[in-house]
Amino acid sequence: MIRLQRVGRKHEPVFRLVLTDSQNGPKSGRFLEILGSYDTRKEGGVDFKNDKIKHWISKGAQLSNTVHNLLIERKVIEGKKINALPKKTPTISEKAEEKVAPAPAEANVEAPIEAPTEEVSAPAEAPTEAPAPVAEETTV
Repeated sequence: MIRLQRVGRKHEPVFRLVLTDSQNGPKSGRFLEILGSYDTRKEGGVDFKNDKIKHWISKGAQLSNTVHNLLIERKVIEGKKINALPKKTPTISEKAEEKVAPAPAEANVEAPIEAPTEEVSAPAEAPTEAPAPVAEETTV
């Protein structure tokens, strides 16, 4: 993996472009090769070894999003920039999901209005028979 490794002091960011194993953390200090440097405070503070970067990319080295964007900006590689810090996706709470779900159900209920009225009249006869046995049980 090709990534940036910070080597500057406080409030003076300077980075190395290093080739490292993807399992090594960015602050571990372990890397296989230094591929360049990047000083954010200077104009033209970029010093990349383009031939070595292209060599490792051809071998299958992955780029971090920031390095990918830097290499495209410096025209070392071609392609589109990647959004390194994507916007947060809004989380939908359970209450919002419940409000969304009944709305389509109400639309479906409005269309078949005649069918439920027939079903309502049929069950009305059945409940009249049901209360009678309940009354008998209480008197016994």
